Amino acid sequence: QLQFVESGGGLVQPGGSLRLSCTASGFTLDYYAVGWFRQAPGKEREGVSCISKGGVITNYADSVKGRFTSSRDNAKNTVYLQMNSLKPEDTADYYCAAIVQRFAMPSCDYRAMLYWGKGTLVTVSS
Repeated sequence: QLQFVESGGGLVQPGGSLRLSCTASGFTLDYYAVGWFRQAPGKEREGVSCISKGGVITNYADSVKGRFTSSRDNAKNTVYLQMNSLKPEDTADYYCAAIVQRFAMPSCDYRAMLYWGKGTLVTVSS
């Protein structure tokens, strides 16, 4: 089955850090840009970041700029999301998904993404 497996979520206090991992299963990440998304209870899914297939370009939502960093290790078929200075409003299920990148950096529009995982829950609370 072609999908991502997310891990690394948990309970953290405000101001704390977590590192999420997203490993591709059944396919190689070499040809895909990868997006991180999140969905809080009662809210719509939100794009968090999008990293190009080579890891050179990364875009972030304004709400996480300066706090979150996405990276990837294609040899491990894994993308990471380092989350620092966490806030209660970062509480959500976090997902990753892929989109084919042929040349230019694509837009990580959730409607076009492939191979969604089941997510990992991040809870920021004191």
